[in-house]
Amino acid sequence: MDSGSVISSTSACSITTGGNLWRRKHSTNNIYYASSCASKASKYKKKTQIECNILRSQQSSLNHHYKRIEGGATYQDCDKKYVVKAIPEPTFDSEPCASNPENVVDSAKKILDVFYHFCYPYSMIAIILCAISSSLLAVEKPSDISSSFLIGVLQALVPHLFVAVFANVVNQVFDYEIDKINKPYLPLASGQLSFTTAVFIAASLLIMSFWLSLVIGSWPLIWNVVLTSSVWNVYSINVPLLRWKRHPLLATICTISVWAFILPITFFLHMQTFVLKRPIVFPRSLIFYVVFMIFYSLGMALSKDISDVKGDKAYGIDTLAIRLGQKWVFWICIILFEMAFGVALLAGATSSYLWIKIVTGLGHAILASILLYQAKSIYLSNKVSTISFYMLIWKLLYAAYFLMALIR
Repeated sequence: MDSGSVISSTSACSITTGGNLWRRKHSTNNIYYASSCASKASKYKKKTQIECNILRSQQSSLNHHYKRIEGGATYQDCDKKYVVKAIPEPTFDSEPCASNPENVVDSAKKILDVFYHFCYPYSMIAIILCAISSSLLAVEKPSDISSSFLIGVLQALVPHLFVAVFANVVNQVFDYEIDKINKPYLPLASGQLSFTTAVFIAASLLIMSFWLSLVIGSWPLIWNVVLTSSVWNVYSINVPLLRWKRHPLLATICTISVWAFILPITFFLHMQTFVLKRPIVFPRSLIFYVVFMIFYSLGMALSKDISDVKGDKAYGIDTLAIRLGQKWVFWICIILFEMAFGVALLAGATSSYLWIKIVTGLGHAILASILLYQAKSIYLSNKVSTISFYMLIWKLLYAAYFLMALIR
């Protein structure tokens, strides 16, 4: 037998693709020279590609490697077997999905949704408008509104916004079980966020608010952060002597103290003493502002419990809506809001400027009318309807902040 020739016997040509082995039998009696081996291997390569493409239609390309297995222990080239091993090349279909832009967008949406429900945007808007309107009460002439005035408003806003989000996170941590019934969509109650992460967020925000107020160096802002964070901790934290939200009177005191006293007075004094460098005063406009917010914040404190009766009753939160019933509390709130608008009307009517009398008088009369009209269409047995009423209260407050800022 010539060493330069290869006799192809009735041996099997094994085709291995991934982890599967396909065998095809073939036989021939022809003798080929060594130079024909490459063409024969090429032929089998083409056949194998066709078969592999049929078996694995999702694979876009196959990298075929040919392994020659020696059939005997002699140096003769006969009885050689050619095993075709097909190894799939990586394709884009098998790439991890983490880099997919759609997944990045979805993750960003989830983070924003969690932040949204921690912030309570309706209260954040109210805080921003409260800071602006309270600051405008310190304006005595048009030249007072300058770049330093705008910077002063931002200085007042940022630390308190951090405190407000901190207070919301703390409230959700200690209201976890209640929120599963009343507000299952919140980050903690829905399982979107862990307690560890929530506590870390709360601590970080509180530290940031204290640090910023100290860096700014305004004593009214420092007192704003200290008092607000203390009041909301007393309101929410479930330890002996605290958790004042369980008692209607104490819960109301917390709400009134923040919205009617701490916010407007500290924001005003920050602008008056720190930004405009004037002595401490309590003008008539600020006094009317505080009285207006006493009635309005009292109504907000009572009305927020109307839609949460079921969960509060299950966990022993003794609200006025549970004691007196939703209907009684609802109409008490309407009376309180109308009294607040009455105070604002009186404040505008006693102004020395005619245009302020007209604008504030007409504006607050319209707000009072809208509230009374909408109150007649509220169904207290429908939670969606009561929540809609609660959001209306905040919207009316936004408009009232603009009107109260005009009073001189």
